[in-house]
Amino acid sequence: MNIFYRSQILFFLLLTTISFGQEQNLFQTLDSLKRVENYRAIIQYRHTIDNIPKTKVSKGNYQLALAEAYNNFNQADSAFLYYKKALKSFTLHRKQEKIAKTNYEIYALLDSQKNLKSDKEIYLNNLITYAQEQNSTKWLGTIANQKAIAFHYAHELDSAKYFYNKALIHFKKMDSTQIQIGILSNLGSISSKIYKNQDSAIFYTQSALKLFDQDTSKSKNLNYRFAFYNNLGNYYRRAKNYPKALEYYTKAENMDLSKQAHSNYLTLYQNLDSTYIELNDFKNAHKYFSKSDSIQQVINLKDQNASITEVEARYENEKLRADNLEAEAARKRNRNFLILTIVLLVSGTVVAVLFQKNTRRKQKLAENEKELQTQKLATVLKEQELRAIDAMIEGQEKERLRIANDLHDDLGGLMANVKLHFNSLNGHQNQELFERTNTLIDEAYNKVRSIAHAKNSGVIAKQGLLKAVQQMADKISYANKICIEVIDYGLENRLENSLELTIFRIIQELTTNVIKHAEANEITIHLTNHDDSLNIMVEDNGKGFNPNKITLKSDGMGLGSIDKRVDHLHGSMAIESEPQKGTTIIIDIPL
Repeated sequence: MNIFYRSQILFFLLLTTISFGQEQNLFQTLDSLKRVENYRAIIQYRHTIDNIPKTKVSKGNYQLALAEAYNNFNQADSAFLYYKKALKSFTLHRKQEKIAKTNYEIYALLDSQKNLKSDKEIYLNNLITYAQEQNSTKWLGTIANQKAIAFHYAHELDSAKYFYNKALIHFKKMDSTQIQIGILSNLGSISSKIYKNQDSAIFYTQSALKLFDQDTSKSKNLNYRFAFYNNLGNYYRRAKNYPKALEYYTKAENMDLSKQAHSNYLTLYQNLDSTYIELNDFKNAHKYFSKSDSIQQVINLKDQNASITEVEARYENEKLRADNLEAEAARKRNRNFLILTIVLLVSGTVVAVLFQKNTRRKQKLAENEKELQTQKLATVLKEQELRAIDAMIEGQEKERLRIANDLHDDLGGLMANVKLHFNSLNGHQNQELFERTNTLIDEAYNKVRSIAHAKNSGVIAKQGLLKAVQQMADKISYANKICIEVIDYGLENRLENSLELTIFRIIQELTTNVIKHAEANEITIHLTNHDDSLNIMVEDNGKGFNPNKITLKSDGMGLGSIDKRVDHLHGSMAIESEPQKGTTIIIDIPL
């Protein structure tokens, strides 16, 4: 059996290790795919990402990567779905910076859907609140830039310019060169085309070019420098400064871009053609017109070749698909064999576990049966003990009643007769001796009567539980210099006589315990009738004790006898006490 347990533990540890390894591999794979912007491959991991438990902190990162992949393929609905899932994951794990980024991405996505009515402002407001609370330069700048772009697209150019400049201030603080370059380029474009202010356009573009030259990033794209030169040429041409325009056009022309950058050179040659026409230099204008025409033909030929290549690729793909079908069939056979092996292994494990559980269940049933027999025996013994207690109580009460009757009827009558005869001697003997003897006889007679009344528990049958408890409290208070208060509620009607007698003995025993052990000077007895139950609560202000350090069988306080009486009445007893804070005993008895 020990070998079986060890094999099960090793099996589950193996599964856990495989799951952990798969997640690590997934994290590394998605990170690599994001770096090379292979979004199509990321989408292939959609089902794997969906099956990650929601408790995993990394799940939000995976969902965010998947949303960005869908966004790059213009699948806005799927992108929105996974942005929302990522937001939920980040919120669950309180990743505030990730929540801010996801709110921004959702807002940008919804803002790009021009004809869509959405609650995009909620996400923007959430981002603004976070940015302001954190005083985040990054997010304050991002928000300003996003608003500027939105106003730019809406041709609200004054607002766009205002927010571009506001964003520029934040990104200068961050020293974020690439974003500053983009903002300056946009400001240059607005100044030139809309405001016809070529000086401002040139200023913004030269500032962007200066930042570009200062950027030490290895990933600098030379196409940006080409665009700066071309744009500066355009701005100078619009300002009628043709020599300066030709200077920047020539700088762009002399750049060694990729041979595939045909569209860039096409635009440049068209600009040079227009410039020379404005200078009436038709020879150079024709030269650059011919160059632009040649590049246009190359672009058209490239498109045609691309179509031919696409057809050829489709044919090759069909052939490759046929080969793959055969390979896929072989792979499926191997997979089915592996699945069958795993199913047999799992089935065997399940059978072994079920067999072991069945064996354990039988053992437990046998143990339960044995325990049940023990409990039955304990119950029988307890019932016998309770019956013995009841018989003892009943015998004690009968004996007390008999003694009380004998004292009252026999000895009391005898003492009265003695007194009568003694009175007849009055005047025949010494008067002083007569008075003393008479006093002694009265005292003896009164003591006999008090003993009879004290022993006669049948007073409960005549006066009821409440009256008996109050009389007991008065007598004890007077004799022991202790204040006992009896508070009752709902005891207008009498209870069954034997029940009242048992309850009276319980209260009497509890009160005796307080006098003997608690060193208290105040006792409060509460008796409350709730129609279907009777609540008894005895409180004292004595020295208290730790209930956990006593047992009902050997506490020296008579609690065992009280507990048995309460249990016989199908009631419950609770003890609340702390050292130096008094004691409260609560008893509930069903009626």
